[in-house]
Formats: sequence, C-alpha cells, structure tokens
Amino acid sequence: MAGVGLSNEEKLRLARTMADAWRDKDWRKVGDLFAEDGVLHSMMVAPVKGREEIYKRIAAMGAGIDQILLDIEHIGVIDGRVYIERVDRFVFNGHEGNLPVVGVISYNDDGLISEWREYYDRSELLKEMGVSGDFDHDTRQ
Repeated sequence: MAGVGLSNEEKLRLARTMADAWRDKDWRKVGDLFAEDGVLHSMMVAPVKGREEIYKRIAAMGAGIDQILLDIEHIGVIDGRVYIERVDRFVFNGHEGNLPVVGVISYNDDGLISEWREYYDRSELLKEMGVSGDFDHDTRQ
C-alpha cells in the first residue's frame, strides 16, 4: 500500500497543509502537493491527471475565488487514507457559498498526494457559486 512510510500524524498534517494552501489561495502550492502522476477526482466530473494539469484546473477555478475556507469538521485516517468531512465556505465572483464535502486523500511514500477524491452535490456547488451553467465542460452525464 502506498504511503505506508508516513505516519498518520504526517498524513493529517499534510491534509491540513492543503486546506491552508486553499485558504491562502496559493494554487501553485496546492498543485505541488500532488505527485507528478497524481489524480484529482471530483466524482461528478472526469478525473484530472498529472500535477501540472491539476494546478491548471485549480488555478482556473481559483481565479474567481475571492476567499475560501475548507472548514474541517472531522478528519481521520482509515486504512491509510485521510478522510475529511468539511464545509467549503467561499466567495466566488461576489457570491457567498457553503458546500458540504467529503474528501479522501491517498499519499505516496514521498508524502505527495497520489489521489484526492471529492464527494459533494455538484448542482448545489453551482448554485452556491451563482453559476448558471457548469464552469467545467467535462461533466459526466
């Protein structure tokens, strides 16, 4: 199993580092927390593969974010993966929003994210963002 060299405390610290990078709107740091072959998978859209592609996707979305807080309610390690229950509180192009999310993060042995899966209600996200269409044209039907 990947990431076995990391302690649970290290995995939790890395997950909190990710949340802090989002709060700081440091999109480069968010991208750099992924392995070169890492995967970001919001379960309602096709996965994004590769550190640079993940950075580009997040930076493009981040361009509209005035502020964001990944408000962690519960966090823990189960079977080597970090599970995070949170509410994302944000202002996107002037629209305040709150979205409940569960994220699951797997790390490689270098302490980089090999996969980050996100579970949330996509239609609620778009409503909270004040978006009439979908900002990501690669949605699943």
